[in-house]
Formats: sequence, C-alpha cells, structure tokens
Amino acid sequence: MLANADHVMPDELKFEGDKAFFFAALDRADLIVHGRNSYEDQPNSPKRRRIIVTRKVGAVARDTENPNATLWNPHGAAFEAARAQAGVHTGTVAIIGGPDVFDMFMDRYDTFFLSQAPRVRLPGGEPCFDGVPARSPEQVLAAHGLKAAESIILDPAFDVSVTAWRRDNASSAARR
Repeated sequence: MLANADHVMPDELKFEGDKAFFFAALDRADLIVHGRNSYEDQPNSPKRRRIIVTRKVGAVARDTENPNATLWNPHGAAFEAARAQAGVHTGTVAIIGGPDVFDMFMDRYDTFFLSQAPRVRLPGGEPCFDGVPARSPEQVLAAHGLKAAESIILDPAFDVSVTAWRRDNASSAARR
C-alpha cells in the first residue's frame, strides 16, 4: 500500500532514509510525472519540471498555477506530446505515481524502485499497483519483465528497504 484508505500517505509510512533516497532521485530527474494526489512537498518541488496526469484538460496544456508543470490527459494525447510540451526531449523521467500512473508506464520502465516498510500495515489502503493485494508488488513487476536487482536498507530500525527492479538492456533498447 502506498496510502491509507483516504488516499493519504500517513506519517507511519514516512521514513527519513526513504525520503532522502526519494528526494535525491528526484533531484537527478529531468522530468517528473505524477497524478493529482502525488506531490513530493519539499523546497525544490516547485522548481522541478513535471507532468501532472489529469482529466481536467482534453489533451495537453500548461498549468496556469505552476510554470514548470504541464497538464496531460493520456486519453487525449500521447506521453510524447506531453513531454514535448514540457520541453523535455531526453533524460531521466521519474514516475512518482499513484497507482494509475504507475500502471500506465509499467511496460516502459527501465528501472522501478520499490520501497517497502514491512512493519507498516494499512488495511483497506491504496495499493501501489493494479492487482495488489491479490498479487504482490513483486509479482506485478516480474509480470511486466522487470527483475529484482540490488537492494538498499534505508532504515535498519524499521527494516525499510528499496529494491531496484530492472528491465534487461536488450528489452529496453527494443522499446525505444
């Protein structure tokens, strides 16, 4: 689960090591894609070029509230059109969710970083991917051709870790 039943990430799911890993990855990204409920809420946030997935526009539009944001309706335009509107043609794209956004890119990821906090339980919470909890997040990633690679312990006191799930290079080259 990535949020509680109210679609809010509760404090018990927030760990300093995980936040540091997440923010460092965002600092390296050239573009961030997320849904309307996902936002990283830190001082650098408004400075980052981003695409916000929304049904409020027909296809692609500038966000009048944030000059670094592009609004994108995937039912009205391809991702490449949104990326072009955002002015990002190459580089790293960070997909920070939520579940519908993750699912849109499932067959395009080169790497998906799956953070886990095994001691936290969010009954009735919002799953990270479609099909969870009937299948585990690991099963979903594997079904899309990703394989578990290196893992890092982010908070040893709470067993919080992140695992890089990677697509082999031959498959990645064929998708581009």
